[in-house]
Amino acid sequence: MFTGIITGVGRIADSHALGGSLQHGRRLTIEAPAGFLADVGLGDSIALNGACMTVTTLDAPQNRFTIDISAESLARTAGLDAVGGRLNLEKALRAHDRLGGHIVSGHVDGTGTVTRFSPVGESHELAVLAPPELGKYLAYKGSITINGVSLTVNRVADRPDGCEFSINLIPHTVQHTTLGDLAAGSTVNLEIDTVARYVERMLGAGLHPAKEATP
Repeated sequence: MFTGIITGVGRIADSHALGGSLQHGRRLTIEAPAGFLADVGLGDSIALNGACMTVTTLDAPQNRFTIDISAESLARTAGLDAVGGRLNLEKALRAHDRLGGHIVSGHVDGTGTVTRFSPVGESHELAVLAPPELGKYLAYKGSITINGVSLTVNRVADRPDGCEFSINLIPHTVQHTTLGDLAAGSTVNLEIDTVARYVERMLGAGLHPAKEATP
């Protein structure tokens, strides 16, 4: 589990195919900030742009670690396939940590497209078009995770091609995450609020009551 509070920005230093077909994934070498890996061990979970991955090798003195990512994960996420690309990093939540954002699983539900990223006063407005199937989970003042960052929805507008929502990014968020690299047309990873997921399931189940057993 994670909180969506980014604790470091890393970089994809290297990428190697794990096989010769399109069904094979890749092994990524990630360069982390100095000291970031001091309390990390093999097998630990680290979210990369919001996608939970497992540390497979570790070189803390060189601030590097590797992860293996499947072809399925590569196809369903953004920003995890380009050498040199910057990544938002978050280590898994510990039981005694502060829950500064919201409960995040590290499972990307889909990708969205940035429609607008522009300054508004001292902050920035980030607008994203989410796919239609995720629109029902987005609500005014609800939580959303964009590239691993816990954020609050300020506006929701349903469209024929999806659901456009907007976020206000304070200067600290722009400076300490990769969200400042975004522009109109960028693809981002989205994870919906876990609570919204369960509410939708419970309401949906209520529409189809279980049939009584036949004697």
